[in-house]
Amino acid sequence: MTADIRLKKVNHAYLQVQCEDRGILMELSEFFTFFVPGYQHMPAYKNRLWDGKIRLLCNRTNRIYAGLYDYIVAFAAAEGRNYSIEDIDDPVYGPPKSSQQIDLSFIEDLPLTARNQSISPKDYQINAVDHALSNKRALLLSPTASGKSLIIYLICRWYLQNESKNVLIIVPTTSLVEQMYSDFKDYSATDDSFNVADHCHKIYSGKDKESDARIYISTWQSIYKLPKHWYRDFGCVIGDEAHNFKAKSLTSILTKLENADYRFGTTGTLDGTDTHKLVLEGGFGPVKNVTTTKSLMDSGTLASLDINVLLLKYPEEMRKLVKGSKYHDEIDFIVTNEKRNKFIRNLALDQTGNTLVLFQFVEKHGKPLHDLIRSKANEDRHVFYVSGETDVDGREQVRQITERENDAIIVASQGVFSTGVNIRNIHNIIFASPSKSQIRVLQSIGRGLRKSDDGRDTVLYDLADDLHWGKKKNYTLNHSAERIRIYSREHFKFKIYEVPIT
Repeated sequence: MTADIRLKKVNHAYLQVQCEDRGILMELSEFFTFFVPGYQHMPAYKNRLWDGKIRLLCNRTNRIYAGLYDYIVAFAAAEGRNYSIEDIDDPVYGPPKSSQQIDLSFIEDLPLTARNQSISPKDYQINAVDHALSNKRALLLSPTASGKSLIIYLICRWYLQNESKNVLIIVPTTSLVEQMYSDFKDYSATDDSFNVADHCHKIYSGKDKESDARIYISTWQSIYKLPKHWYRDFGCVIGDEAHNFKAKSLTSILTKLENADYRFGTTGTLDGTDTHKLVLEGGFGPVKNVTTTKSLMDSGTLASLDINVLLLKYPEEMRKLVKGSKYHDEIDFIVTNEKRNKFIRNLALDQTGNTLVLFQFVEKHGKPLHDLIRSKANEDRHVFYVSGETDVDGREQVRQITERENDAIIVASQGVFSTGVNIRNIHNIIFASPSKSQIRVLQSIGRGLRKSDDGRDTVLYDLADDLHWGKKKNYTLNHSAERIRIYSREHFKFKIYEVPIT
């Protein structure tokens, strides 16, 4: 008797779903159909060219991302369905889902170092490596500062020893290409069997796309338009900071990697939408929670975090001026407000230790803030500025200098410093621009949670702008409420202080 649902690998990117009962196929298609967040505001929807939905099961080819195998099993087993499933082995690509036993003793044989000190992986890092390699697919959810680059390094070392194809590591920014390369160099500093210059090849703007190295570290922007044949020699793909990849570009890369049996994504947080999670899981595999920020704080692995929400109370004449404004007009008012920016300047200068000031808009906020702070800072206090305009070498230089400083101020754009940039010596963070993005908030917080050399806790100053008029709350006040909900969910300690802007 033929099973209700039959699954077969088309390649390592896709499964094909076979159903004799067309109704089951339509039901499954509906199960994997979602509205895209914010679809109502997109031109294609407004122009009636698109219905606002993403369909993960293609109705034309009956193909679905291979990483969603477990969801299909759950669909079939749900109460009221009880559909039978049959896995069909493909002679080239094997069964729809496979697993294996991994010998983790290879980790003990690796001389691992960090900052010229011998290190041993944490239990949760070893468990993450075991889970990933045993299942060949995983979306590893592990918070910022939990040591994801070491997990990636260990996966790569096992793969080079046990498989013959190459490894492709994809990151969202050029800074992270350099940082991953630097981390690998750090971990292998005393390992005669691994030379990072021989084993790793960096790709971003202007870099060669071909190499004899077995590990390629690349931005997704540099490779997503390359033809399919370029990807054929990769048997393992790792997407670091995977939440930052644009969906179309990510799927373009992952579907070209037809020979990549091993697929792993790492991320500190997901944005909470089904669409985002399922696209990533489809490409890499089911989510595996590696550890949490709270548990890392409790164990002493990360610095403790104290959050001070500074509720800026504006005078009536200012609130009246902004009432009824559109979102962008409100943002412009906030980031160009002289009194607010001087408050940020004074707050930054009053801190002891290294302070990171995060802004969103370069020309109208970041540069003026930097000028304000630098003009009042003592001559012997370093004030750095970093944005998308700062080249890769400049960003890396600031990062390295700051790790040796103990009283510097970095005025940095959220886009550059909220994504994976690793600084071990941050004591204070100031959110100078309003945001409600869960990913951006948690990634930005993570910049300050790595243990500093002096063991100090991290203090976060979250600026919330109260411009409400009557009973109507302003946009950014609502955004601050969302950030507070994030802090509560993550079990972070926070206090709210009212600060008059006069």
